[in-house]
Amino acid sequence: MSPFAVKAIQLLLSLSLLIVLHELGHFIPAKIFKTRVEKFYLFFDVKFSLFKKKIGETVYGIGWLPLGGYVKISGMIDESMDKEQMAQPPQPWEFRSKPAWQRLIIMLGGVTVNILVGLFIYICLFYSNGQKILTNENLPNGFSVSQDFKKLGFQDGDYVLQVNGKDFKNVDRINHDIFLRDVKTITVKHQNGEDAIIALPENTAMDLFKKGEREPFSPMRQAIIDTILPEYPAANSALKVGDKILAINGEPVKSFRGMSEMVNDNKNQEIELTIQRNDEEKTVVLTADENGKLGINNLAREYNNSFQQIDYTFVESIGGGINFGYNVLVDYISQFKFLFTSEGATQVGGFGAIGNLFPDVWDWHSFWSTTAFISIMLAFMNILPIPALDGGHVMFLLYEIVTGRKPNDKFMEYAQMVGFFILIALVLFANGNDIYRWLFE
Repeated sequence: MSPFAVKAIQLLLSLSLLIVLHELGHFIPAKIFKTRVEKFYLFFDVKFSLFKKKIGETVYGIGWLPLGGYVKISGMIDESMDKEQMAQPPQPWEFRSKPAWQRLIIMLGGVTVNILVGLFIYICLFYSNGQKILTNENLPNGFSVSQDFKKLGFQDGDYVLQVNGKDFKNVDRINHDIFLRDVKTITVKHQNGEDAIIALPENTAMDLFKKGEREPFSPMRQAIIDTILPEYPAANSALKVGDKILAINGEPVKSFRGMSEMVNDNKNQEIELTIQRNDEEKTVVLTADENGKLGINNLAREYNNSFQQIDYTFVESIGGGINFGYNVLVDYISQFKFLFTSEGATQVGGFGAIGNLFPDVWDWHSFWSTTAFISIMLAFMNILPIPALDGGHVMFLLYEIVTGRKPNDKFMEYAQMVGFFILIALVLFANGNDIYRWLFE
């Protein structure tokens, strides 16, 4: 089976599961409060359904348009825009006839279920698989650092000891925290054994993001080639997998990252590589492309098996899974600060980007981990105060509870239409970005 098909199947299965559970979050409290639910649908049934069956007062079905799902609750202004029903006198089984607090619980049900599902999956993963972390003891050569960070005082070979004055154990998360947490100081141990507390300038994360620098720290890797990419200069050269690059234009190479930076400084220029192959030194001459690339890689296999395994008891997994899920939500919210930049807007993705979160070979641990992340992501997106989303309904209900005044139906209809068009625009923009990247990147 092709990698594309594997990802597509995982995406469809994950979204179908989460959509059904989300809609159950609305359905169950609606039934508890004796509110009639007319439809319960996976996907949208525009014009026709792939399957439908009426049980009791509810029609259960599967639509053909896989952009989500819905429950149609009697007496509620939603995406169905059922004006005929809303023109009739309110009935006791309708949504609009229920107290505001009951309507609020019904509207918060889907988001609540998504959060709980994400936390439940993380708890199960912590209990069944534990957690892998990377410590300084497992990182034999420390970190190589970007040129921007070298200007701040960091050095190749540094070990990260503390962040904001607190011990930092899982050093694999250092880049993550720099971008998504308020990191003010980093304490490192240099190769000479000296400790240094280095302050990060304000707006460091945003400045790095705009420059396209995503890894100010990366594990120190030897400049050994383990991958040669086709359609790059290296593919048509004498370079081979296993070659160790010792120098570029006579300047010694200390790490794979340092080598990459040196090549990047010689875009469209001929460079001389001194390599070691089978204990013999050779010289290879080739020209870097216009992006400063040779098309070689080192996937850091020298430390990939060095992650430390931490196992959890059942009780420990509850706290560990909840804490992990909470941090996933906080981090997802934090990254929205990058969305409102030109660089961030181009990285917004739709179904293609979500599908690429899954591995291209079937792996249950990765599937459930990604599903948990998507569940928490959907919870946050749905609670945004945009009419047509759950958050839009919640916003108006809170207004009603605080002021004692209910927005009139005509206003709600217009708000629903505006929200719907906003959502369509966002979907088109996000999936348009996916298509652009597929065609041109």
